[in-house]
Amino acid sequence: MSATGQSVVIEGDTVRGIYPELLSALSAKEKCRFVISPVPRARLEKLFESGQADMIVASTRSARRDQFGVFIPMIRSRATAITLEDSARPPFRTTQEILDSKEVRLVVVRGYDYGPNYHELLDAMAKENRLLLEAEPTAVARLMRVNPHDITIMVPTIIYGAMQEDSRLQDDRDKLRFEPLDNLPWGESGVYLSKTSMDPAMFKHLQAALQRATISGVVYKGFAGYYPPHVLKDSIKPLDRATP
Repeated sequence: MSATGQSVVIEGDTVRGIYPELLSALSAKEKCRFVISPVPRARLEKLFESGQADMIVASTRSARRDQFGVFIPMIRSRATAITLEDSARPPFRTTQEILDSKEVRLVVVRGYDYGPNYHELLDAMAKENRLLLEAEPTAVARLMRVNPHDITIMVPTIIYGAMQEDSRLQDDRDKLRFEPLDNLPWGESGVYLSKTSMDPAMFKHLQAALQRATISGVVYKGFAGYYPPHVLKDSIKPLDRATP
């Protein structure tokens, strides 16, 4: 697992958060044992693609991940533009507006995937030397604190949760400005199971257990317990809630 807001919190070799709590409950109920190792996000993606990791939790659905795993949706989620800039600037509405703002640098977590429009923006910003890649969300938040014109794109709960866990960043949480982008719409977030790393019986057992957890709504309830409503508003919804 990799650090992902309050979804996955890593403290040394200790892993906790919404999804570890889910797996702990499944372990007790389904009589299975999960072995969790903390790794950076990009490393986790490579392990999953090579069949060395059985699952990725707190993951948005993407065409690339669909090549290597079967997706089990748990919630609906949306990545937005996020800044710490305290100004009267009109909000960004599209990724093109971010690209056209030449004073802006984009700082993102290596390995995150929010679809083709997101990757097109990353490629364009990289060509202009305005892209910075970091290993985890806390590093992104620290850079944004030092450089007010920096902007990131991720699901708001991720950066808010990372700042909750860092005493140097906690006071900046309420300064975060979330700006939904028209060409980064709502999608699904949940768990990917590897197509190749598990025997078929184990795969079916775990898939069925996770699908039962989805029906119960336990993951959304976890988010509602960890985050204030104004953060969830632009980032997380239950699967059965109507979305634009």
